[in-house]
Amino acid sequence: MNRRKCGRPPKFVIAFCIIAAVFLFSAIVMLLWNATLPDVMPVGKLSYWQAMGILILSKILFSGLGGPKGRGRFRSAQDLRDKFRSMSDEERARLKQEWKERCRARF
Repeated sequence: MNRRKCGRPPKFVIAFCIIAAVFLFSAIVMLLWNATLPDVMPVGKLSYWQAMGILILSKILFSGLGGPKGRGRFRSAQDLRDKFRSMSDEERARLKQEWKERCRARF
């Protein structure tokens, strides 16, 4: 039997809400752009589809394409804390030293 979990909307409802949000945010980006930037900077007005393109491009550039969560070895800060607590004093000192060297190398 095909049962869905209680309280969780069907997937098509979620997909519809996401698509509607993209269209709504595109309109907001267009309105804000056209209301503020042409008066402040030498830029032209934005069409609706250009606003949607900018919105999607900024999503890709600033937050990625939504790959798997927990890309590293630890899924959360709590997992990392637990791992750190279970280390011996010698392992902790070695880890701290490695991170100090990594941070020092950047600056």
